[in-house]
Amino acid sequence: MLVPALALLAVAVGLAIWTVASTADEKATVRASLRQLEGYEVDNVRDQELLRPMSERTVAPVLERLVGIGKRFTPDGYTAKVRARLTAAGNTSHDAVDRFIAIKVVGVALTPVALILVFGVLKMSGMTGLLTAGLLCAVLVVGPDAILNRRVEERQTEIRTMLPDVLDLLVISVEAGLGFEQALDRTVGSVPGALTQEFGRMLGEVRAGASRAEAMRAMERRTDVAELRSFVLAILQADTFGVSIGRVLRAQADEMRIKRRQAAQEKAQKAPVKMMIPMVFCVFPALFVVVIGPAIINITRSF
Repeated sequence: MLVPALALLAVAVGLAIWTVASTADEKATVRASLRQLEGYEVDNVRDQELLRPMSERTVAPVLERLVGIGKRFTPDGYTAKVRARLTAAGNTSHDAVDRFIAIKVVGVALTPVALILVFGVLKMSGMTGLLTAGLLCAVLVVGPDAILNRRVEERQTEIRTMLPDVLDLLVISVEAGLGFEQALDRTVGSVPGALTQEFGRMLGEVRAGASRAEAMRAMERRTDVAELRSFVLAILQADTFGVSIGRVLRAQADEMRIKRRQAAQEKAQKAPVKMMIPMVFCVFPALFVVVIGPAIINITRSF
């Protein structure tokens, strides 16, 4: 009886949410049409507030309150670290930090709810209850940071993997007669990806008035990739000492390709060591049960 009742409750809640959302959508469409009329003014303060988007009237105040609570209890420097990690993950939105802190606050606030759900509603006890509650609390509290760190690592891996190929294109373009910035512009337009996005932002900063050295150092700080840092230092040294850019780019492309091959070999050599844990705890016990189990049964019967 409990499952059908929960299903009916979920259907009723879904229908109510759909009705409210459709009504709000229709009202938003009407308000948007009214805004386009010239000379349309609303004297009533309530109607003026209703003309604003629903996100500004409901979501924005809640987000501001959650961000205020989060910043009140976060340690010094945490906001700057979160902003740096979001930038390294490719999220440069001005309100990305506020959204992340709000998600953290909601996760911490849902921790008691998870405990009540495990021990009060589901009636779990013993080691199973403790493990389930601990897992849920860890997901709610540490989950946002783990997801962000994973995205940063994936983007850094993508940049590290793309760098040799992009450098090859730069070498071809520079040796064909283009300047360094023109070659970067051509590469950004030809190859999509995280690395070319960073190069495009660097070119935008140069066109906005920053020097090439400042823009490249800013790019290196945003990405925090060792291979890209080496490339930036090589280009800056070439500009300082007057070395040919084409020669430096070719040397960097060869070096980055060697580093990529070495990283692949390193991962291949680490694979057997990582496979030992699932083999010891998952494969070997089942194998021992199948191979040694009948012998143990026969020995116990004989005694």
